[in-house]
Amino acid sequence: MYEKLKNIRIEKGVSALEMAKLIGLKTASAYYKKENGTINFSIAEANIIAKFFNMTVDEIFFKDNE
Repeated sequence: MYEKLKNIRIEKGVSALEMAKLIGLKTASAYYKKENGTINFSIAEANIIAKFFNMTVDEIFFKDNE
């Protein structure tokens, strides 16, 4: 579901486990559930991710690929 986020993460060389720890999760599996859309990201998590990638929440989670 969050294909753009996944692509950004891979392009930047950031592992799922690093992302998990960034937003306070214990395992990569827990992060994958969010990245795949099984569980939604919270607003706080989205803000942390956007800041980490120096992007806006809108750019990562809402804007279509242009």
